[in-house]
Amino acid sequence: MDINGNVNAFYIHNSSKDSNVIDGGLANTKNTNGNGASSINTGLLPSWLGVTGKTRQNDLDVEFTISLQPGASSTSSLAGGGGNENRQAYLSFGDKSWGTILIGKNLGQFGRDAILNDMTLLGVGSQGVVGTAGGTTTTLGRIGTGFIYADFQGQINYTTPNMNGFEATVGIVQPISSLNLSTSSASVGGNQKSPAYEGVVRYSFAANDVSGKIWAEAKGQKAYMRTRTNSDTYGSTATYAAAGDESVWVAGIGGNLKVAGFDLTGYYYNGEGVGTTAFLMDGLSSTGAKRDSDGGYVQALYSLPTKTKVGASWGQSNLDRANSSDNSTTLVKSNEMWTIGAYHPLTKHLNLVAEFNNVESETHGNYKLENKTYSAGAILFF
Repeated sequence: MDINGNVNAFYIHNSSKDSNVIDGGLANTKNTNGNGASSINTGLLPSWLGVTGKTRQNDLDVEFTISLQPGASSTSSLAGGGGNENRQAYLSFGDKSWGTILIGKNLGQFGRDAILNDMTLLGVGSQGVVGTAGGTTTTLGRIGTGFIYADFQGQINYTTPNMNGFEATVGIVQPISSLNLSTSSASVGGNQKSPAYEGVVRYSFAANDVSGKIWAEAKGQKAYMRTRTNSDTYGSTATYAAAGDESVWVAGIGGNLKVAGFDLTGYYYNGEGVGTTAFLMDGLSSTGAKRDSDGGYVQALYSLPTKTKVGASWGQSNLDRANSSDNSTTLVKSNEMWTIGAYHPLTKHLNLVAEFNNVESETHGNYKLENKTYSAGAILFF
C-alpha cells in the first residue's frame, strides 16, 4: 500500500488591457475593476491525494489507484476552500511476459506525454478563460496553447511488455460530448453509439549521458452531432436539430532528449473535427462540418550547478474554419503562449517555482487579446 500525491499553491497575478471577447480564446479579458486580477490558487497540477495498492497473485501483478484533488482557493466568504475533483479510480492486472490491462478512470493516452513533459506541470501556465481570480481547482498550464488535453476518463486499454525500449498502448475510451465556447459550433450529444479509440507507441533510449523518448499517438471517435438552432452558448436554453454522424480524428508525434544538463522537448499534432484545447471543443461548425486543427510546442530546460532548472517554451494551437459558410468573426483562430520559468529543489521533495506567461488569442476576424500572468509559489511531492 502506498499514499502519494502533492500539495501546491501559488500567488498568481493576471494582467490584461483588452476587453475583446474571443469564442474559444484562452487570453483573459480586462477585469471590470481594472486590468489586473490576483489569486492564491493551485497550478496546473491540482493538490493530490492518491492511494495505491499492489500485489502479486496467481502469477498476475494486480494494482488499484483511487485519488482525490482538493481545491486551494475560493472567491467568497464561507465558500469552504474551493472545489474538489476525483480524477482516478482504476484497476490493472498483467505480467511482464504479456503486458497489462487497465480498466477504470485515468489520464488518457492521447496528449499524455505532451502534458507530462510540459514544464508548467510544476507551475501555473495559462489560467484560461475561467481562471482570472481564483476559485478553480487547477489552471491550464500549456493546455490549448500547444496540445489538446489528455483528460481523465473511463477507459479499457492494453499495454504491451517493454521490448528493448518499445512499448505500445491501445484501447477504448468513454465517448464524450463537446463543450463549445462558440455559438457558431455544433454540439456533440452525450449518448454515443461507439466508444472513442486511442493508441500510442513509445520508444525510450539511454546511452552514456544521453537519454530520451519518442512517441506517436492517435485518437478518433464517431460523433453524433446536433446543430444549434439558437444562440445560447452553454445549453441552458439552447435548442438543437439532429445532424447525423461524423468521424473525427487527431494524431500527434513528439520527443524528449536529455543531454549535458539540457532537457529538450518538441511536439506536434494535427486533426479533423477534434477542435482545440480539449477533445471536440469547437471542432464542428454550426452546420456540422469538420474544422481542421493543429499545433505544437518546443521547450528547453537547463539544470544549473545549484540544481535549479531554468527554462523557456513556446507553443500554439490553431483552429481553421470549416468552409465559406463557417464565417464567425469571433471564433478563435489561434491561442499562443510564451513561458519563462525557474524551478528550484529546496529539498528532495519541495520545489520553489516562479513563472512568467504571455498568452495571445486571435480570431478569424483578425483582432487579438493578450494577457500576462506572473506567479510564484511551491509544490511538495510525497
